[in-house]
Amino acid sequence: WYPNCEKVLIAGVNFPLILQLHICSEHGNLFMKYNFVTIEGNIGAGKTTLAHMLSKHFNARLILEEFADNPFLPKFYDNPSQYAFPLELFFMAERYKQLKDLLQTKDMFQAITISDYLFTKCLLFAKVTLADEEFRLYQKLFEIINPQIVQPDILIYLHSPVSKLQENIKKRNREYEQSIPNDYLFSLQETYTQYIKQHNIKTLFVDCSNADFLGNDLHLKAIIDALDKEYDDGQHYISLP
Repeated sequence: WYPNCEKVLIAGVNFPLILQLHICSEHGNLFMKYNFVTIEGNIGAGKTTLAHMLSKHFNARLILEEFADNPFLPKFYDNPSQYAFPLELFFMAERYKQLKDLLQTKDMFQAITISDYLFTKCLLFAKVTLADEEFRLYQKLFEIINPQIVQPDILIYLHSPVSKLQENIKKRNREYEQSIPNDYLFSLQETYTQYIKQHNIKTLFVDCSNADFLGNDLHLKAIIDALDKEYDDGQHYISLP
């Protein structure tokens, strides 16, 4: 009668029966196979939009990257060579603090966590933006910090052609992003896909060429349905209807 309540008990949450039934009736989508889901993709791929929608569907705790707080970001797009290193250091420190704080704090009413970034993003962007000597130093710092971060149970990677990324970037109209060159987006795309393939991460690789998660319910449903399945490590390709 109440399969979700059985899962509450299995998780060791010791609520009175009446409260267990209330949780199940109020949050029918509370449970899925993965406790920590991360969404990744290039600039403008739709990570945050999908994270918000999945969080609402699963009543999940939401971790969003606080990129707007980085004072070096607008300066970087104007002068990449001068500001790349402080930009990436700031991002790494902020991501570490946010993930460390939130993932160490358990929430009995939100057993699922959804994030719109992978901590390894620090290294992937740095590989594209930093000069060789700076990157080697940055990599050493990353390798000290990374083992302290909880890794996701599954990664959703949103893969969009650069033309669609540029279209999305124009739509959201952040002033400092409007001059991002195609070559930069191509480099990031290649770096992401190489990393995912080389490290055999459990990944849902989503073709987002025609994605419209806000306007097409079937696109969101395809992701939700995919998260109801078990997967081996490696890439699992998903086409949206």
